[in-house]
Amino acid sequence: MKPDIHPVGKQIYFSFYRKLLLARFAKRVDKDIELMKTAYPISSILFHKTSSLWTIAPEATVYEAIKLMAEKNIGALLVMSGGKLTGIFTERDYARKIVLHGKNSRETHVWEILPKEIVSVTPDDSVEDCMRLMTESRVRHLPVMEGENVVGIVSIGDLVNWIISVQNIAIEQLEQYIAGGASAGT
Repeated sequence: MKPDIHPVGKQIYFSFYRKLLLARFAKRVDKDIELMKTAYPISSILFHKTSSLWTIAPEATVYEAIKLMAEKNIGALLVMSGGKLTGIFTERDYARKIVLHGKNSRETHVWEILPKEIVSVTPDDSVEDCMRLMTESRVRHLPVMEGENVVGIVSIGDLVNWIISVQNIAIEQLEQYIAGGASAGT
């Protein structure tokens, strides 16, 4: 006879058991599966994102930039001049360089507060490389460049969502494998 377990306790028990089984059988699973594969190129993420790139000219006011970001519900704008990337303007820039310094966003131009260095990646850079670069550079958005051309932008949220999706797929495959369903990796 099994002891009565409170529903919450049962959930904790099965969650623990599931993790234990996954860890135990992970070594047996097809070598193509990695629980947290971050070697995917950024181009994989760009493929699934909308192709819209929101830009602003360096001569625009900070107010215009913030207004556009609010309208599009985005946290960063690519600053473009003559088809070339001159920087990236973010909500952080607004908070730290306008609000905290008491500047007027209607009178300050975007170019006046742009970071000196542009931190960017290529479509071939991995998710892991981008996460490392974001952490080291303390940025949340990275323009994706092919030579001098901007082909996209990725945010820390994009990277986290990608990793969560990859982990969920790996977990589903492991559960199927453990349950004796479809072979792992298919």
